[in-house]
Amino acid sequence: MDDLIYGGKLGPRVTAVTPTDDYNLVLTFTSGERRIFNALPLLDLAIFKPLVSKSFFQSVKATHGTIQWPQDIDYCPDTLYMESVPINDEEIA
Repeated sequence: MDDLIYGGKLGPRVTAVTPTDDYNLVLTFTSGERRIFNALPLLDLAIFKPLVSKSFFQSVKATHGTIQWPQDIDYCPDTLYMESVPINDEEIA
């Protein structure tokens, strides 16, 4: 990836996202890695309150290298990567 910010390379960007029923996000990154991000702690933050609705949470999309919900709610792709954990396909049912 040739994207640069302030002279440094950007980390992997999100290419796909799949929400789960328990407020996790299965993320695929430009590096090919699949990782899982626990979004449950976000529900305590005012800007993310709409995510309490499971149907709203499920509406997440991968866009512009990160994730986004309606109402312009998004999340930093670097934080998604750093705070997620690697998974393998057997862990996702």
